[in-house]
Amino acid sequence: MSNSNNIPNYKCDLHGHTTRSDGSDSPKEFIDNAVYSKMKIVGITDHDVLPPETITVNGNEMDIIEYASKNELILLKGIEISCETDVEDVHIVCYGCNWKDPFFGKLEQDVVKSKIESYKKLVDRLNENGIHISWEEVLDNNGTPVKEEQIQKKMIFELMAKRGFVNEWKDAKLLVKNHAEYDIKREKPDPAMVIKEVHRCGGIAILAHPYLICENPIIAGKNITRDEYIDYLIENGIDGIEACYTYDKTSYSGTKSKSEIYAEVIKKYSDRVSILSGGSDYHADHKKGVKDARYIGECGVSESYFFSNDLLNNLITFFH
Repeated sequence: MSNSNNIPNYKCDLHGHTTRSDGSDSPKEFIDNAVYSKMKIVGITDHDVLPPETITVNGNEMDIIEYASKNELILLKGIEISCETDVEDVHIVCYGCNWKDPFFGKLEQDVVKSKIESYKKLVDRLNENGIHISWEEVLDNNGTPVKEEQIQKKMIFELMAKRGFVNEWKDAKLLVKNHAEYDIKREKPDPAMVIKEVHRCGGIAILAHPYLICENPIIAGKNITRDEYIDYLIENGIDGIEACYTYDKTSYSGTKSKSEIYAEVIKKYSDRVSILSGGSDYHADHKKGVKDARYIGECGVSESYFFSNDLLNNLITFFH
């Protein structure tokens, strides 16, 4: 189990990943680890892919919400949508949507196409510069093979670390992020459109890890500040912002501690959005040998905050 030596700081973790995107726990393992860690509420928010309806338990298909509930865990099904072609790490976590709406099916198709095309180009560019990795090695995914349509950029970073070109996956991410020759854009949806569509589908939209967005993003050729960019998302109806997050275990390159960021987000946005969210961004990276990997409940929100927040509390009714 992932959390044998990691006691959760929060019983409610609204940001986590499984093998459906770039996590290493299957959805069932994710739930089992959350139960083992005595979590109360967790969210599965895989990248750009619809949340699972069922899981296999002892050879039988079972509703995933029911399985969690039988283990006294509230599971929220969500999706983390990567937005904004010109800016990295603009991710919107969505909950409570009608997942059968055609918007999500088309989103999945468009994302798969853009990922395969751009990530193949990135691998080629890395090879041209002496970082010799193959597309086949990326798809092997450290011994857990994935299909092309499941490819995630983090898998390239992890392979670079495994092959010794960098120390850790986050170093590879910074290397790619900070060198123009590796800046191969893939088509991502406009965040204002995503917020609008999520609301149309009955859901809520939360900006993930706001301080992973660069301090001076360039939008349509115009240089703005990160604060101005977040203002734009608020003006377009974003419901929440992730305040409590594991910045110390990611590619964050700023100087603030995660507690300082938390305090700053609370101060800036507590009266401007309806939800101040939190999550570990758990990937079960301990399975890939990452030292001091993120664990379920490392960051999140309190149970009292969750149940006192109308938008979050209404998700319980939605899923049950």
